[in-house]
Amino acid sequence: MSFSFILMSGILFATGIYFILRRSLLKLLFGVLFLSHAVNLIIFLSAGLHKARPAIIDNEMTQLTAPYADPLSQALILTAIVIGFAMQAFFIILIYRVYKSIGTDDIDQIRSGE
Repeated sequence: MSFSFILMSGILFATGIYFILRRSLLKLLFGVLFLSHAVNLIIFLSAGLHKARPAIIDNEMTQLTAPYADPLSQALILTAIVIGFAMQAFFIILIYRVYKSIGTDDIDQIRSGE
C-alpha cells in the first residue's frame, strides 16, 4: 500500500510541475494544487501507515504503545489543507480580475500588456 502512495505522490509531483510550466494562469493554479496534494501525501507517508491504531491514550495507559498513528503529521496536513483552500480562493479571484481587466489568462500576453 505504501508503494501505491509513493507512486501516486510521484505522479502528482510530475503533473504539478507540468502544469506550472504551462502559460495559462488557470493551469498554474492546478499545478500548485497538485503539488500541494503531493506534499500532503508525503507528509502523511512520513508518519507511517498503521491501520486502526489511533493516536489516543486510554485512561489506564501512561503512554502510547507502538505502532500508533502520529498526530503531528495529521495536524500539519489539516493545516496545509486549510491554508491551501484559502490560497486557492484568493488565486481564483485574482485570475478572474486579471481576465476581466486584460481579457486573457496567458502569462506572455499579460507581460506584453504592461
